[in-house]
Amino acid sequence: MTTPPSAAPATGCPFASSPLSTHTTPTGCPVSQRAAEFDPFEDAYQQDPPESLRWAREQEPIFWSPRLGYWVVTRYEDIKSIFRDNITFSPSIALEKITPTGEEANAVLASYGFALNRTLVNEDEPAHMPRRRLLMEPFTPDELRHHEPLVRKLAREYVDRFIDDGRADLVDQMLWEVPLTVALHFLGVPEEDMDTLRKYSIAHTVNTWGRPKPEEQVAVAHAVGNFWQFAGQVLDKMRQDPSGPGWMRYGIRKQVDHPEVVTDSYLHSMMMAGIVAAHETTANATANAMKLLLQHPDTWREICEDPSLISNAVEECLRHNGSVAAWRRLVTKEVEVGGARLPAGSKLLIVTSSANHDPHQFADADLFDIRRDNASEHLTFGYGSHQCMGKNLARMEMQIFLEEFTRRLPHMRLAEQAFSYVPNTSFRGPEHLWVEWDPALNPERARPTLLQAQTPVRIGEPSRQAGARTVIVDSATPVAEGIVRLRLVAPDGKALPRWTPGAHIDVECGGPELSRQYSLCGDPDDTRALEIAVLREAESRGGSAWIHGQVQAGDRLRIRGPRNHFRLDEGARRLILIAGGIGITPVSAMARRARALGLDYALHYSGRRRATMAFVDELAALHGERLHLHVGDEGRRCDFDALLARPEPGTQVYACGPQRMLDALEAGCAGWPEDALRIEHFASTVGTLDPSREHAFEVELKDSGITVMVAADRTVLSALRAANVDIPSDCEEGLCGTCEVRVLGGEVDHRDLVLTRAEREAQSRMMTCCSRARGGKLVLEL
Repeated sequence: MTTPPSAAPATGCPFASSPLSTHTTPTGCPVSQRAAEFDPFEDAYQQDPPESLRWAREQEPIFWSPRLGYWVVTRYEDIKSIFRDNITFSPSIALEKITPTGEEANAVLASYGFALNRTLVNEDEPAHMPRRRLLMEPFTPDELRHHEPLVRKLAREYVDRFIDDGRADLVDQMLWEVPLTVALHFLGVPEEDMDTLRKYSIAHTVNTWGRPKPEEQVAVAHAVGNFWQFAGQVLDKMRQDPSGPGWMRYGIRKQVDHPEVVTDSYLHSMMMAGIVAAHETTANATANAMKLLLQHPDTWREICEDPSLISNAVEECLRHNGSVAAWRRLVTKEVEVGGARLPAGSKLLIVTSSANHDPHQFADADLFDIRRDNASEHLTFGYGSHQCMGKNLARMEMQIFLEEFTRRLPHMRLAEQAFSYVPNTSFRGPEHLWVEWDPALNPERARPTLLQAQTPVRIGEPSRQAGARTVIVDSATPVAEGIVRLRLVAPDGKALPRWTPGAHIDVECGGPELSRQYSLCGDPDDTRALEIAVLREAESRGGSAWIHGQVQAGDRLRIRGPRNHFRLDEGARRLILIAGGIGITPVSAMARRARALGLDYALHYSGRRRATMAFVDELAALHGERLHLHVGDEGRRCDFDALLARPEPGTQVYACGPQRMLDALEAGCAGWPEDALRIEHFASTVGTLDPSREHAFEVELKDSGITVMVAADRTVLSALRAANVDIPSDCEEGLCGTCEVRVLGGEVDHRDLVLTRAEREAQSRMMTCCSRARGGKLVLEL
């Protein structure tokens, strides 16, 4: 490599932080010293890939690695864009040996007839999607439920073997064996062949993604060759009776009708690759999760006490410390990634584990938070048309393993140890995980009946309800007639999640089946507490009546959030803040923030009687002349026509209150710029789906390459979930915005109360829980 010039980098060069090395990229750009020194086989990357690449996420989101001969991509949006475009970014090198083997090892592989072909992981279009569609059914949630009893049985039996020992290596004694057994059963491998296949599977990982030493390559090649030959023999045995269970037999049956799609070589390759994919990633993911949870004793205690947190804890473990650290892609035409121009033929190492710690996507990204709202947006399973088909099998296994451990060994702790990993770029998990406990404290000795309990397994992405947290009611104070303010604090006195004005929380009113959303109205800078104010509705559906009738200081509540779909534009030239009745809750927080920022704002607060209006004295003290009270029985009503008579460029209007007031404001702002008015609704107008008034339509998932039919009696959300497509949701009434997706084509029949008028007219987003297609088809960015 030549010495880089001292002049500024050429156009299309990624930013290289000082100091610079003597290397240049294939395009002639300078390479920083840190980029030149990057080696994923060294201990720093093996122990903690996201931390080892923190410097890159912050300074050089894409850099050239001379040691690897790859461009390394580290940020979330760049990597998701690469996954989204599998034509420009071919997966063809995903299974290519990252460390070329020598002639002797290659000769050994050839002697076994080793000919691993394209699989679902590394196959290009147009061959990939027809095979994926044809072989998808065994991975759907309904089909995966058949495997739950086996996973539970194995988890119980393996824990039984060591529960009275007081010390165990969870990897050697359970986590390596059980996922492999489940994988072999899923594939349909005969029982008598399972032990032999177990011996060979790890060799494939070292051969493909590792850096075996020259003296090790020949032994690895022999193991891989044996694996290849034996996998073929097992497949031939299955062909003799393809009627039984298992994915491989399913593929053999499909081959009869589609021989050009499901070929012999393809089945042989998938037999071998499928064992590794279904086994090692799940084994490593669970080991990583247990290590992470036991390193956070408070979090471990929480899921032991509340098993409903397990499904979301699994997602956060997969995000924070997943078993898939990186994938590889080949650039097929000149393209720009993260500001760098890459020529055709460039090889990419896309480090998904680094993307999962990108603060632009995950707030406080390094924090391990099992209640994180968007944990399931991690890229550990990939994204788009090559997203892991077995993701929900892995989720199911991990949930069951954690349930078994938390119920039977809640007093488990990590033993003193140094963690080691099989050196490779892409898949990681500790080789050993030693834990200790006092057998005398095993809960089942005192309560044998606890073994009969089961926590329902969620097959698929967890509901946002899975992230509920317990809070204590620090105070319950009347602030107006029929309105009580609740101050909520953490049981351990620690800080609660940060929030921004307009945010709300969901409160479980007596149980998870009755949940209501309440806007936060305290001080966003006060991390010690969350505050809400609740009006007792005359026609309460149960939520406000329960809070007013049952909740007292000292009680424990379960909440979710905060979440914000009513965000304040802090860059607005001027703010007009309008509240009616209990609508003052989010608006008061906005006014407080506007005051703190020194923005120009006016706060208009309407109510029928002063006695029914919350926070009047507090608001007057904070906002002085900027506060305008409109009290009906005092003869002062807000004249919206006069207030909004003249559109003001750069002015944003925020409003929350009764529907009649919001309708009047929408009419008054008809002549204002689009999206000048933003409103918050408290009640949904979405009714029960009436199939007689609806029509069926199809939804094309552009990024995944599949089409899903939505029947007249189904929502888009339910149809997508049935097709094994992950969509988060919460209220499912069109109020919260959780199930929003991007729309690329077709006309949406919007039925939510989240999007503004301009956002609806743009036809670029929709809420899948309630909105539908006006015509026969929608194209979604999924």
